[in-house]
Amino acid sequence: MDNNLIWNKAGDYSPLLILAHGAGAGMDSAFMVTMATLLCERNITVVRFNFPYMQQQQATGRKRPPDRKPKLIECWNEVIKQVKTRSSAPIFIGGKSMGGRIATMLEPDTMSKLLVSGVICIGYPFYGAGKQDNPRIEHLKTVLLPHLIIQGDRDTMGNITTVLTYPLSKLIDIYWLKDGSHDLCPRKSSGLTHNQHLDKAAEVISNFIHDKQNRYTY
Repeated sequence: MDNNLIWNKAGDYSPLLILAHGAGAGMDSAFMVTMATLLCERNITVVRFNFPYMQQQQATGRKRPPDRKPKLIECWNEVIKQVKTRSSAPIFIGGKSMGGRIATMLEPDTMSKLLVSGVICIGYPFYGAGKQDNPRIEHLKTVLLPHLIIQGDRDTMGNITTVLTYPLSKLIDIYWLKDGSHDLCPRKSSGLTHNQHLDKAAEVISNFIHDKQNRYTY
């Protein structure tokens, strides 16, 4: 599988985060570029990639639905292997919405063999919009790696009132951003700004990665 990767390189000994895009926008969206830049400024190398359907969408100009889950997982595995041929840094995986969700679904044995140190999700889609009675959390009860979820507290795919009732693994930490949407954007009435929330998200992610980066010896 041919994956064109974009690298935001930090220092030579920096930990590395592979960051996957959400369902509707690719690796070059404003959200992805901003997050990669903010994390790189915090001494984290960030690698971005497009899933196959997004590669086709950008090549043809025709909007396409996401690939099925097995193909998305296959792509994730291939990207991690590809990155490891170019870097021996501690590797974390994650992404925005769908990209982060698929990262949580990789087989534990696979993540162990590839020496993945942790998983990070930004705006996790705990359920489809308007479908709170059908949560996507079963695999989140038994994760074996440290997970960090950055979530807006009014996210339409996982608000704070609903998510706090879920029996998630104790290895999952959730950081709530006040009045944040699925894109972490607060309303003007909150007195907060989107840039403030993105900056705070990058700070929390950076602290998580730097704290967990020595999970494996390289």
